[in-house]
Amino acid sequence: MTQSANAGAGRPLTGVKVIDFGQYIAGPGAGMVLAELGADVIKVEPPAGDAARGIGPMGQSMVRAYNRNKRSIAIDLADPRGSAAVMRLIAGADVVIQNLRPGVIEKFGLGPAQVRALHPRVIYLSVTGFGRNGPSANRPGFDIAAQAESGMMSMIGDPDGTPHKVGSPIIDSTTAHLGAQAVLAALLQRARTGVGDTIEASLLGTAMHLMLPSWGWYLNGGPEPRRVGNGQPAAAPAADIVRTADGQIVLSAFTDDHWARLCKAIGRPEMVADPRFATNAQRVANRAAMHEILGECLSHSTSEECVRLLAEQQIVVGAVRGFAQARDSADVVANGLIADVEPRGDEPGYRTLRLPYTMAESPVPATRAAPRLGEHGTEVLLEAGFTRDEVDALRAAGVLRP
Repeated sequence: MTQSANAGAGRPLTGVKVIDFGQYIAGPGAGMVLAELGADVIKVEPPAGDAARGIGPMGQSMVRAYNRNKRSIAIDLADPRGSAAVMRLIAGADVVIQNLRPGVIEKFGLGPAQVRALHPRVIYLSVTGFGRNGPSANRPGFDIAAQAESGMMSMIGDPDGTPHKVGSPIIDSTTAHLGAQAVLAALLQRARTGVGDTIEASLLGTAMHLMLPSWGWYLNGGPEPRRVGNGQPAAAPAADIVRTADGQIVLSAFTDDHWARLCKAIGRPEMVADPRFATNAQRVANRAAMHEILGECLSHSTSEECVRLLAEQQIVVGAVRGFAQARDSADVVANGLIADVEPRGDEPGYRTLRLPYTMAESPVPATRAAPRLGEHGTEVLLEAGFTRDEVDALRAAGVLRP
């Protein structure tokens, strides 16, 4: 049984075929979400492979994380025979995904307008850095540039320090999920109308959307957000870090009711009536004094003890954990957030994160490893109706790579 016949049995997207030209994270990540939901995702790579394959251990981690459950074909799209072969694959597909540099996919004759003119049922998702219509339409875009130009970095860091980036590629990863969300909506619409759609997503748009509360406040007369370090500029305690006996916790209790519960929990009920802390505005103005008292009260207990104490009073609280602590935490383990990828031949298995939701009627199948470069080229072309002679000719010409 081929992987395509076996992939996603009983999953929501069983029978959906996706052609994925993605590189790095945002494009491949959207394909990964669809593959996890049961789609047959064919990763179309250049002869040298997804650029992530060539950037060391972190690149290998990207490939494993965002290309699991896919099949790979390595083909030279700059050769007209290669682009024609892929257009034949697209003829039998439901979805196309690409996040190549602006203009590249069109040079191969495989852009959204070119594809959908021939195959109007196809749903075509393109991911760009800055959108297609502005002066930056042709600029290459990475996660970090979107963090910078969206205003996000201006909000992160200490007030007197330099701007900071978010520690993970949050814009790329979120764009992947939003792109997959848009594809799912387009699949539903196509079921009603019979017509596909052209979807465009940008890293810049995602970055701004992630800051919707801050942008909503600013666009309607609020002050321009500034770096304030930990905590929120207009609420206290809100995302405030408090030291404990063995680390730190983060907590939020900025409504008067929650503040009263917090004061009771730490054994300082008199602080409710303290004029320095009686209202949210006063707590913001006297944040340093508030931090000192909270630290004095909680620094004799461990982070986990503090979490239990405050959670009993329905206070929003979390222990600040490193990766090792998060991996081994009871909640991560109990909810099965980490998945094991099965070994393949002489290659060992590895661990990854499953999708951050479950579906009661669609149990998650075992996760298949990311494909080797070009691993399924012959299989994919034969399934698409190519003859063995045609496949052999493409290989002999160096268009289809092993």
